[in-house]
Amino acid sequence: MTKISPVVEMKMPMEAVLPVSADVSFASNSFPKYKLGPNHQILEEPIEENQDPLLKEVIEQEASHLSEQHKRLSVRDLASKFDKNLTAAVQLSNEAKLREVASLEGHVLLKKLRDALESLRSRLAGKNKEDVEKAISMVEALAVKLTQKEGELIQEKFEVKKLLNFLKQASEDAKKLVNQERSFSCAEIESARAVVLRIGEALEEQENASQASKTQDVDELVEEVQEARRIRLLHQPSKVMAMEHELRALRDQIREKSIFSIKLQKELTISKRSEENKYCLYKLHGSETLGSCLRVQPCSEEVPPISKCSFQWFRLSSEGSWREAISGANRSVYASDPLDVGRVLQVDIVSNGKKLTTSTGPIQPVAGLGSHVETLLRKSNSEFNVVISQMNGQDHSSHSVHAFHVGKMRIKLSRGWITKAREIYSPAMQLCGVRSDASNAAKAVFWQARKGLSFVLTFESERERNAAIMVARKYALDCNQVVLVGPDDLV
Repeated sequence: MTKISPVVEMKMPMEAVLPVSADVSFASNSFPKYKLGPNHQILEEPIEENQDPLLKEVIEQEASHLSEQHKRLSVRDLASKFDKNLTAAVQLSNEAKLREVASLEGHVLLKKLRDALESLRSRLAGKNKEDVEKAISMVEALAVKLTQKEGELIQEKFEVKKLLNFLKQASEDAKKLVNQERSFSCAEIESARAVVLRIGEALEEQENASQASKTQDVDELVEEVQEARRIRLLHQPSKVMAMEHELRALRDQIREKSIFSIKLQKELTISKRSEENKYCLYKLHGSETLGSCLRVQPCSEEVPPISKCSFQWFRLSSEGSWREAISGANRSVYASDPLDVGRVLQVDIVSNGKKLTTSTGPIQPVAGLGSHVETLLRKSNSEFNVVISQMNGQDHSSHSVHAFHVGKMRIKLSRGWITKAREIYSPAMQLCGVRSDASNAAKAVFWQARKGLSFVLTFESERERNAAIMVARKYALDCNQVVLVGPDDLV
């Protein structure tokens, strides 16, 4: 009895085997291994491959999953899913084509192998011939198995084409749904815009109607008033006209009397001054306006000179009932302060044990200064160029220009990066015009930043000096509840 071995080993000369045609291409680098089973059945040894699911199974699972979630997915996501599956189906179709080519190559190889074995069988005899016949039978069995696989491949190819057509149709349907939903959305947006425009037009019409109704109501009210006046004049024409003429006459009389009273007051003031100057030994020289200096001058050469007299300036109350001494104003020259506007100034002159008093009229404001101060108050910080004349009562040697910053919360004196003083508003701070006989008294201010630190600052003009004083006092009172005046001033 002959024993069948699964592996056929033959030793034959190399020239006995016919060469395989060079135009045959193989799908893989290694040929599958086969062995004989019971009843001369050809069995293919399993090839160790990754146990990953086939691409076809993955596509079927995805298709079923898409079918289940069709109601939950949006149209755009559904179209994206179909496009992905369509790509996978195309890949599967390409793999099927590769398998078909590999099958064709297998047939060609088996045919050449069978021809080679047939030619070899005719040359051999005995046991080697039987082995060749067994090999021929194995090749025929392989051809049959290959034919079966070709049938399965054709069936799989048919199913893949069917699935590909289904996915193509589904992708087209999804794209149509996307376009349809997009058109519906555009239509809804346009309708919403139209509704908004209609609502806006309706609101505008309603507003115009309400304004027109208000205007109409006002016109009707005016017409009713005029009609009431007309009716009243029709009923009492003479009495009403008489009353109107009487009121007009009274107004004219009051106006004439007020003008006459002002003239009398001016004449009385002039006469008083002329009487005072007639018997007065000294007089005041200078304009009685803010920003000018008032000087005491002798009226004749027989009176004692100014250098041998002592002085004290006073500020009268607005009613003229009392007066307050201006601390430090004990010179023959005094530059008016913004606090003096509208007030009468007096100076007591003591000469040879006798005291003489000379008065001024109300100090008048400067034109344009109020608007300039209002402009500065709109800023959070105002800056002025000054020169330090004195510091703590001593003359300052440097005449360099410094910056005097007046802010809402503090005042700062600096030069570049160097800060001389920087103090917040407090009851210890003082700011007023200089009360001395200096030549530039109308441009200078006395500023006490704190106790033990004081300055005499000279501004570029009288206007800047008075504006700085007014702005600082306004900020101190409004923002810090501090009254900023001179030494010993009463408020």
